[in-house]
Amino acid sequence: MSKKIKHELDIQRFTKEMEASPDDPRHYVNRGFSYYYNGQHDLAIKDFTRAIELKPDFFTPYNNRGNCYIQTHQYELAIKDFTKAIELNPKNGIPYNNRGFAYIMMGMLDEAENDIRKSLEINPDNIYALNSMAELYSSRGNADEACRWLEKAIDKGYNNWQYIKKSKTYDNIRNSRRFKEILKSHERH
Repeated sequence: MSKKIKHELDIQRFTKEMEASPDDPRHYVNRGFSYYYNGQHDLAIKDFTRAIELKPDFFTPYNNRGNCYIQTHQYELAIKDFTKAIELNPKNGIPYNNRGFAYIMMGMLDEAENDIRKSLEINPDNIYALNSMAELYSSRGNADEACRWLEKAIDKGYNNWQYIKKSKTYDNIRNSRRFKEILKSHERH
């Protein structure tokens, strides 16, 4: 079964659950998550917004809606949602990393570094934050430091090779010898 079909079936299931208990924000979060992974970001935003309306102190829909805003290039709204997620759960490193990534996309690299380092302080093994540090240093044009962080992420289990190969965040270092070696080592495995 393809992932797209799986998410479509999940959307149907969560819609039925919402009909049975329309005031349960978890159903909106679950369906929103499926919409997100199906590339239907506008519908995901609507579901995460409804979950927030039902339970304003629910951390997850703020973080997830922020991710949707990143996908739709609405970085200011993403930062606002990640900031709220941090207020609600300051010991969770994920929204710090996500907000840091939004800052990278806006070119606010010092703010990005502060947030990503905070995420790593909370969870030093967060492979996504390690990758974000690589993207940060790539944005600064520092190929050696970017590759050092990318290698750390890969050593800890980061393996989204399609992202590494295509993300614009790595454009500044694509021609560096070390980055090419990292990609070549993946092709050998």
